[in-house]
Amino acid sequence: MTDNSVNMNIRPEVEPFFDPATNTISYVVKDPNSNSCAIVDSVMDIDYAAGRISYESADAIIAYVQEKGLKVEWLIETHVHADHLSGAPYIQQKLGGKIGIGKNITVVQDTFGKVFNEGTEFQRDGSQFDALFEDGDTYEIGGLRAFAIYTPGHTPACMTHVMGDAAFVGDTLFMPDGGSARADFPGGDAGTLYDSIQKVLALPDDMRLFMCHDYGPNGRDIQWETTVADEKAHNIHVGAGKTKEEFVKFRTERDAQLDMPKLIIPSLQVNMRAGAVPTDKDGRPMLKVPVNAL
Repeated sequence: MTDNSVNMNIRPEVEPFFDPATNTISYVVKDPNSNSCAIVDSVMDIDYAAGRISYESADAIIAYVQEKGLKVEWLIETHVHADHLSGAPYIQQKLGGKIGIGKNITVVQDTFGKVFNEGTEFQRDGSQFDALFEDGDTYEIGGLRAFAIYTPGHTPACMTHVMGDAAFVGDTLFMPDGGSARADFPGGDAGTLYDSIQKVLALPDDMRLFMCHDYGPNGRDIQWETTVADEKAHNIHVGAGKTKEEFVKFRTERDAQLDMPKLIIPSLQVNMRAGAVPTDKDGRPMLKVPVNAL
């Protein structure tokens, strides 16, 4: 079903959860007229050096949902994250809800299925997820109609999710003084990212925008909420009328200087499986480290 009309009169309640280990912000988004909610970009904790997974971040979200008496309808992944592991299946086991991601997860699965030399048992059709969104698809959070906008460029599967007067942009945009995310991962493209950002900036000026990450540039406190108007006026990479050519030149040069995210190897293996940890032939949780492949 597609009806991507914006209803700025509906203001969902948005509760943020900041994970300092990965600078990720997860959200519980509540329909203002019911006890239904969605959880966006949840985190599963990992001590990569020790090979140990834990659930403190997800447990904080679960405790909040239970305390408020909320019903989880959706567990939304804005994209296949390369810097943190998804806590969606752990939360789903405790609270229910459907796990949804963009349809082009299949492109990511095909690309990284090869990188990690996954066997035929690894399905590359997105079937690990409960729903695969196409551009403009709508879904319900109680009485709140949400819709997804296809915003690739950082990855091929990135989507922005609009819920009333709130949009969750994933890594398509950062706060105005943070600019934009890298576009040099396999399947990423700086020009495509610029075009996707323009889709976000075409939303109403008063639309609240919620970031997936913030790194506190220049020592400021961590922030995660801004507006379309603020991004258009002040975003250091795309604001104030910066052209596509300027953006692509800057983004390409900048990305060439960036190190790989510290958790990219475990994150991709887990997140392309909808948050499930892969197992070896004996059924034991096991991660691979491809050498010189990224």
